[in-house]
Amino acid sequence: MKPVVSPQKIDHVGIAVKSLETAVPLYRDILGLPFLGEETVDSEQVRVAFFRLGEVKVELLEPTSPESPIARFIEKRGEGIHHIALSVKEIEGELEGLAAAGIRLIDERPKPGANGTQVAFLHPKSTLGVLYELCQPGKSN
Repeated sequence: MKPVVSPQKIDHVGIAVKSLETAVPLYRDILGLPFLGEETVDSEQVRVAFFRLGEVKVELLEPTSPESPIARFIEKRGEGIHHIALSVKEIEGELEGLAAAGIRLIDERPKPGANGTQVAFLHPKSTLGVLYELCQPGKSN
């Protein structure tokens, strides 16, 4: 059987935090992960900070609004692992294939993500409780 999705690699692991100001020093100064930078992602109502760990990045997500998905996640579950992002070459085709296979999509179309990426989330009720993000790198990535 041919797989529906063709991920290239794990792009990053997303971790929900209440405050980047508190979390960044832990990852940078205590855990020693190289800091790659911060940015705001308006489409997700978050500020993010990225760190490198081998070939995988760690993404810290701080809500910028009480209505953001990350704020709701923290309120319900507390800080911690939020999602795993899979790098794909052609996100629209991947989403079409997943929908055809009966996978519930949070995002039927890609939207802008951090670092010029296009992203879309798969509903964890269709993926054994894991929130997956498909991530198509931008031209400069």
